[in-house]
Amino acid sequence: MATLIRTLADHSDDVNCCAFSSSCLATCSLDKTIRVYSLNNFAQLPYSPLRGHTYAVHCCCFSPSGHLLASCSTDGTTMVWDTRDGRMLAVLEQPSGSPVRVCRFSPESTYLVSGAADGSVVLWNMQSLKLYRSGNVKDGSLVACAFSPNGNFFVTGSSCGDLTIWDDKMRCLYNEKAHDLGVTCCDISSQPVSDGEHGFRYFQMASCGQDNQIKLWLILFADFLGVELKYKCTLNGHSAPVLACAFSYDGQMLVSGSVDKCVIIHETSTGNTLHTLSQHTRYVTTCAFAPHSPLLATGSMDKTVNIWQFDLQQPCAGNTVENESKVAVEDWSEDDVSAWLYAQDLADFVGLFKVNNIDGKELLNLTKESLTNELKIESLGLRSKVLQKIEELRMKTISVTIPDEFLCPITRELMKDPVIAADGYSYEKEAMENWITNKRRSSPMTNLPLPSLMLTPNRTLKMAISRWLETQQK
Repeated sequence: MATLIRTLADHSDDVNCCAFSSSCLATCSLDKTIRVYSLNNFAQLPYSPLRGHTYAVHCCCFSPSGHLLASCSTDGTTMVWDTRDGRMLAVLEQPSGSPVRVCRFSPESTYLVSGAADGSVVLWNMQSLKLYRSGNVKDGSLVACAFSPNGNFFVTGSSCGDLTIWDDKMRCLYNEKAHDLGVTCCDISSQPVSDGEHGFRYFQMASCGQDNQIKLWLILFADFLGVELKYKCTLNGHSAPVLACAFSYDGQMLVSGSVDKCVIIHETSTGNTLHTLSQHTRYVTTCAFAPHSPLLATGSMDKTVNIWQFDLQQPCAGNTVENESKVAVEDWSEDDVSAWLYAQDLADFVGLFKVNNIDGKELLNLTKESLTNELKIESLGLRSKVLQKIEELRMKTISVTIPDEFLCPITRELMKDPVIAADGYSYEKEAMENWITNKRRSSPMTNLPLPSLMLTPNRTLKMAISRWLETQQK
């Protein structure tokens, strides 16, 4: 089951791309900024947002080590940043000056590829930070790029619908018309697959396009055979152009985002749909799995980035509740409640809840007394755990209507103990104390130095939140 655990709403315009390293999440936007978050608490790093581009930022990506971050923009440049302190290390100007739509590091960080609206492809040497090789796709804008895990080749996708395979010397090895109305994104799984027939190890690639389709491909790269691109299958589910696709780290799942506002998670071995997530209110433009944790980020033209967490113990248990926000909790069936229990690590209660016909409405009305007297849950610890999960669920059901001024700018959650910081903004006390404890001396809102670390209780705001909560419970 995929559970929404955080919504980041710091960008002031469309989110174009999101990318993970082992410890950070980066997002970029039409608002010209790149924001970098810690995966520990999803607070922005002290140097975030990164500013330098003069127009919209279309793409961002981490180097394999996570020490470098690249971003590219309509301004015709690709910038390289040091993720340890936010320093700008280089401004790489596309030779043609054309808007740069995509950038990707090679697996060994030897090269960085940048692809532009005029079809130009540049391979930058990351040691010298100089242009190494350049080329052009035959038609259209270059909008997508992915490296093979071994770095021997990379694939580009163009707005005219072509997938082109290049070697590390920028020689064009293969070209395929993949999507009639244009490619929008492509990704190569880090895990090779066997064809089971000749014993060859293939790289698995996904591409998506304006034709509403996601296609899976197998790429064979061998010195004696050259390059072979084999069509595998088409994944269905979206009703509009698909703008983004990405493999999970183990290659077992593929996520896609679309103009239909949905995110679909597919099982790559079968093509089955595992989850459909419908939290975004506008086009989904980007999606990415974290490399070493069960996290997924999705970004949208609604200016938000959603963070989802997977229950890896129960990969199929959540299929009936594919998205908590899609069906109101009070309308959940008993099976939906069972799926939720699995996802919350409460599988032992599934039988008990089913026997007592607990549906979504009943679930939200459970109390300490009913858990004790009606469901006969004797353990105080287990009762407390169930009640805590139900309370979290209640908060999610009303979170869509929470006034923005009641949300902590750091956690984006309803404040319980608001305090006023020296920057004049109110924050959840614990979140702001953690911010300061981590030796941050800048405002989470303005990024300017805080003149004082004093935190003053905001009793007026706390009373307003209490009154609002009372009205929600009536």
